[in-house]
Amino acid sequence: MPDLPTSELIARTLAGERVPLARAISWVENESEGSVELLDACFGASGRAFRIGITGPPGAGKSTLVTKLATEYRHRGETVAIVAVDPTSPFSGGALLGDRVRMVELAGDPGVFIRSMATRGSMGGLAVHTAQVCDVLDAAGYSRILIETVGVGQSELEVAQTADTTAVVLVPESGDAVQAMKAGLMEIADVFVINKADREGADRAAFAIQSALDLRAHSGTWTIPVQLTIASKADGVRELVERFEEHLAYLRETGDLERRRRRRLEQRLRDLIEDQLWRQFRAHAGDGIWNDALAALAQRSATPHQIATRLLSARD
Repeated sequence: MPDLPTSELIARTLAGERVPLARAISWVENESEGSVELLDACFGASGRAFRIGITGPPGAGKSTLVTKLATEYRHRGETVAIVAVDPTSPFSGGALLGDRVRMVELAGDPGVFIRSMATRGSMGGLAVHTAQVCDVLDAAGYSRILIETVGVGQSELEVAQTADTTAVVLVPESGDAVQAMKAGLMEIADVFVINKADREGADRAAFAIQSALDLRAHSGTWTIPVQLTIASKADGVRELVERFEEHLAYLRETGDLERRRRRRLEQRLRDLIEDQLWRQFRAHAGDGIWNDALAALAQRSATPHQIATRLLSARD
C-alpha cells in the first residue's frame, strides 16, 4: 500500500485494519519517522489485551502449540495476535522462519493476526521492540496476544517482562534435566507445559517438575500447574487455555496484574531513558574523546571505572 500520512495510519491501525496494522508494526520495528507518534497514540488505547508468553527450548513444539492455542481462543470468541520472535536471517536481517509456513491453518481467519519478528542479534532473543508491537496489537483490538520466543539464552527472562502470564514448554526428555535447569527458568513460569506427552517419560517429567516446584518457597496462593499436551493432536490445549484464564483471574483478584504491568512499564521507561541518555552522551563525547578513552583502556593506563568517571565529569 502507498505511504500513508501518520495521522491516517494511526486511525486505521486503531480501527484494526490489517494492512495498515502491518505497516504500523514495520514502522515500530524500523524506528521510522512517525513511529513515536504512532506509539504514543497506541499506548493510550492499550492495556486491555491479555498477553501470554510461550517460551522453552527449541524443539519443544511451541509453534504448533501456539497455533492450537489460537484456534481454541477463536472458538471462545477471542481475537488473537501472535508475535513469533524468530532467529534473524544472516542475509536479510529479517525473521528466518515465515508466518504462513509455521501456522498455515490460521491463514485466512480475520480474527487472527500473525507477525514474525527478528531477534536482530539481541542477546536475549526477544526483539527490542516486542513490547511496543504488543501495544500496537493491543490498541488494534486483539484480546489475546501470544508471544512465542526463540527459547534460548536470556529470552525466557525477557518474555516474563513482556507478558502477563508466562508458560514454559518442555518435552518428556526434559524431566531428567530439571535439576540442572537454570533457576531463572523455574522462576518465570506461571504454567509449565509438557508437550509431546505421547512420548515415553511424560508423566515422569511432570512429576520431576512438580517435585522441583514443591521444594520452592511459594509467595502468594497461585499453585503453578503442570499441564500435559500433545499439540499436534490438540490434546490438552483446551485445558491449557483454562489454566491461562484461571491465572488471569487470579492476577486480577489479587492485584498482581496491575503490579506486573506497572513493573513492565517501569522497565520500559528505564530502557528508554538509558537509551536516550546513552545517545546523548555518545553524541557529546565525540569520536576523538571516545577513541582516546578506548586506547587508554587497551594500554591499561586507566581502569574502566576511572575512564567512566572521567568521561561523565567532562560531560558535566
